[in-house]
Amino acid sequence: MRTAVIGHLEWVEFMPVEAVPLPGEILETESSFSEPAGGGAVAAVQLARLAGDCTFFTAVGDDDNGDRVKRRLGRLGVRVEAVQRAHKPTRRAFVYLDANGERTITTLGERIHPVRADDLPWDELEDVDAIYFVAGDTGALEAARAARALVSTSRIGDLLARAHVQLDAVVGSSRDAREAHEAQQPIDPTPHLVVATAGAEGGNWTAAEGRSGHWSAVALPGPRGDAYGAGDSFAAGLAFALGSGLETEAALHLAARCGATCMTGRGPYERQLARADL
Repeated sequence: MRTAVIGHLEWVEFMPVEAVPLPGEILETESSFSEPAGGGAVAAVQLARLAGDCTFFTAVGDDDNGDRVKRRLGRLGVRVEAVQRAHKPTRRAFVYLDANGERTITTLGERIHPVRADDLPWDELEDVDAIYFVAGDTGALEAARAARALVSTSRIGDLLARAHVQLDAVVGSSRDAREAHEAQQPIDPTPHLVVATAGAEGGNWTAAEGRSGHWSAVALPGPRGDAYGAGDSFAAGLAFALGSGLETEAALHLAARCGATCMTGRGPYERQLARADL
């Protein structure tokens, strides 16, 4: 099965702490670690682990972090097709991982993403079974429609409203104010499936023909680590499931397993659902 992700990334420094610092507080931490992460990168690694294949169409800056992205994601099983933006830094992020398993994120710099005019192998998308679209322009989204299943984040509602591309699913968090707002953008044609996640409460879905339903969260398959990457792992799992031909309820169950598994690791990549787990 061939999969792809189109979107952005950040070079992220993760800092495990007991609690996020209060205003004016000085906080000490004994360790930290860095990864290429953000919505596109996390989803690409999840798809690579499920499908055994994923190509990540992205953009990086002309700096050391941009050079490190391809090497690290390659070791995680992802083929990276990246355009380098001249005179721009790769976006960074700082993430607190607290003792309650929550993540608190601060991004630094401009989000850069691929566009259809970039010299990337867009024609390869015609042979892809599942794509998760995180960021890009209308041309990139139109190219992505060649895939058997096209799933998009709801965080780019304005782009989705302008593009008029038929989507198999739009997914976002009902607890994220920005995603909930963007999800209200009218999309024409109507996506076949609209998915709103709600953390430990599962979530709700609505199909274009009028059916709707709720799914329950999956029990964590181990002690809770942290929530970073759980939502993007869920979305990647949904794209994989729909590209595999699963029906709605089965696809959402597999996606929920992806989100739950990610939450049992530290950071996004320590634990993700893999083909051997299916």
